[in-house]
Amino acid sequence: MLRLTKKADYGLMALKYLAEQTARAENSGVSAYSAKDIAEAYHIPPQLLAKILQTLAKAGLLVSHAGTNGGYALAKAASEISAFEVIRAIDGPLFITSCITIHGACDLTSTCTIKEPLRKVNDSIKELLSGIHISDLAEAGDGEHTGTSAVGGGLVSIAL
Repeated sequence: MLRLTKKADYGLMALKYLAEQTARAENSGVSAYSAKDIAEAYHIPPQLLAKILQTLAKAGLLVSHAGTNGGYALAKAASEISAFEVIRAIDGPLFITSCITIHGACDLTSTCTIKEPLRKVNDSIKELLSGIHISDLAEAGDGEHTGTSAVGGGLVSIAL
C-alpha cells in the first residue's frame, strides 16, 4: 500500500480549507486565514501545520500575509493547484521504489526486470495526482465543514 505522509495529508487539508473559505468569503473582505484557524478546524497540531504552510508558501502555492489580520491565502485559483504539486512541495519527488530516484539508477539496473513496469506505475500515480485539483477536493464535500475531509478517504491510501 502506498501512503501519503501526514504532512502531505495536512497540506492538502489546509489548501482545501483555504479554497472553501475563499469561496464563502468573496463578499466579506477576508483575504487570509491563520494557521491557528486551520489547525483548529481539522485538529492538526498547530506548530506542525505552521511549518507545512511555510513550506507551501516557499513553493509558491500559498501567499503569506503578515500583521494583525495576516495569515495565508491561495497563491492562485484552487482549480490551478494540483494534489501532485502539494505533495511534491511537502514530501519531495514521488517515487514508489528506490530504483527510481533523482540520483539515477540503482546498482541492479542492468539485470532488473521490473523497473519499467514500476516506472509506469509511478507515472500513472503522478498523472492521477496531477489531475486532482484543490477545487476538486473542496467540491467533494457537502459545502459544510464537518471536521473530516475527502482527502482522508480519497488520497491518503492507494492500494496497489
